[in-house]
Amino acid sequence: MKMKLNCILLIDDDEPTNFLNKLAVEEMACTNHIKIIPGAREALDYLSCAGQPAPLNQDCPIPEIIFLDINMPAMDGWEFLQRYEALPEAQKSSIIVVMLTTSFNPEDELKARKIDAVKEFRNKPLTSTLLQDILKKYFPDRYKD
Repeated sequence: MKMKLNCILLIDDDEPTNFLNKLAVEEMACTNHIKIIPGAREALDYLSCAGQPAPLNQDCPIPEIIFLDINMPAMDGWEFLQRYEALPEAQKSSIIVVMLTTSFNPEDELKARKIDAVKEFRNKPLTSTLLQDILKKYFPDRYKD
């Protein structure tokens, strides 16, 4: 990377998946912060904090990429996206949202493609190759092979 991303946010309730996803991000050494949040509600709270002016946001770096699971208890990825889209622009800025799922249901992918905030729909787990593809596509000015 020419310049690391500030933060990558992983939203998933599955601890082993978070472990593997974190390893892939660490392997790429492409970000200063990796934030793991096990629930959609907590992730919305985090984004509200990240959207605050400094120094109120010091513990909540704004993510450039969110990897979002679909199936989570209490609030799933779809509900998260509905509330995410209603957030003020300052709290979303130019975040790339990637749905990262085990779902092979074609309806899920079609639904995701209709949501403006979702830029990618990919299968778990996150790999360094997948992350590399996303970095090249969405951060070409910062990414270097």
